[in-house]
Amino acid sequence: MKKIFSYTDGLTKKTTHYCPGCTHGVIHRMVGEVIEELGLRETTVGVAPVGCSVLAYEYFNCDMFEASHGRAPAVATGAKRCRPNLTVFTYQGDGDLASIGMAEIVHAANRGEKFTTIFVNNAIYGMTGGQMAPTTMPNQRATTCPMGRDVEQVGHPIKVAELLSSLTTPAYVARVSSHTPEETVKAKAAIKQAFQYQKEGRCYTFVEVLSICPTNWGLSPRESNIWLEKEMMPYYPLGVLKRPEDFEGETDGGN
Repeated sequence: MKKIFSYTDGLTKKTTHYCPGCTHGVIHRMVGEVIEELGLRETTVGVAPVGCSVLAYEYFNCDMFEASHGRAPAVATGAKRCRPNLTVFTYQGDGDLASIGMAEIVHAANRGEKFTTIFVNNAIYGMTGGQMAPTTMPNQRATTCPMGRDVEQVGHPIKVAELLSSLTTPAYVARVSSHTPEETVKAKAAIKQAFQYQKEGRCYTFVEVLSICPTNWGLSPRESNIWLEKEMMPYYPLGVLKRPEDFEGETDGGN
């Protein structure tokens, strides 16, 4: 019988620690498959900071660095500049990247560092207790805003993909989702494109993946998928926001 599906060598066989319904495992799978399919596993280095991704080094079957909270882009910059032949990626959540590490990611993208960022946006601080994150939706409840996010008090959710795509430096910036089989097919294609651009030495690449957090949202996995489509996707529209081809013929401000 022909085998049409198997476990990817891009991941270890470690049992996951993620909560039931969490889509981190789905995103791990996509990244692992892409690394394997592009023949990059033996030369790939991942960077996992603090947050739900803190144990990612147990799941990706490649060399991994552990970074301080929010500082994964700095570690990735050092690794890629010292060893340009490596494929380097950061795997970061919204609390880590969009709050504590906002300056790090903006300046790395603005410099045109040639690594890839996988940004998991589940609109909340997952591991540390369900606090409001920079990406938490208006009126969404969290442990630090039990009555819901008040945009008059704390501002609107930050659209990180749009923010980075506004920079002059050439880059690949896309937003995808992981909540349905159809969307994961599209998400994997975007992740593969990001790693391909890095393989070619083209530009900084960034893929934001909308994800669910049933535990901290207080919803079932099915309810969480519906909530993501109804509440998150209209505010965080899916698609490619920036391509390096848009800058062909111009001077690349990156490294």
